[in-house]
Amino acid sequence: MAEYENMLHEVVATEKLLKESLFDRKAAEVIIGEYEDKPVGFALFFYNFSTFLRRPGIYLEDLYIKPEMRGKGLDKIMLSFLAKLAVERNCGRLEWSCPDWNEPSIKFYKRLGVVPMDEWTVYRVNDKTLADLAKSFDD
Repeated sequence: MAEYENMLHEVVATEKLLKESLFDRKAAEVIIGEYEDKPVGFALFFYNFSTFLRRPGIYLEDLYIKPEMRGKGLDKIMLSFLAKLAVERNCGRLEWSCPDWNEPSIKFYKRLGVVPMDEWTVYRVNDKTLADLAKSFDD
C-alpha cells in the first residue's frame, strides 16, 4: 500500500509493533478480505467520535486489495461490510481519506454515493514537531 501511494520511505511499522497495537492495545481493528480461502486484502479501522452527532463513527485508515484482485468488487464488499458494522454498532458515520491524485478510487467512491469533504483540510503533526508540541505543554 505504501508503495502504491509513493510513501514507502515513511513506513516504520514492524510485525512486533503491529501486534502490540492491534492485539495488545487494541488500538484498531482489521478485517481480512479473502478470495477462494486466501487473503487478498484488508481494511484497518478504528473509532472516532462526533460531538455533533453525539455518537462514534468508524474511521477507515487503510483499505488495500492486492493488485491482481482489483476490479472484482472486493473493495465494495469490504466497504459494505464496514457500513453494516457501523450501523450495527450504532455509529453515525463511516469516513476515510483518499489522496487527491487517486482518480480510480475517487470515481469508485462517487459511484457508491460517497460525499467528498472538499471543504476540510487534514492537518498532521508527527516526529520532531509532535515531540516539540508535547514539550511545550510542560514549558
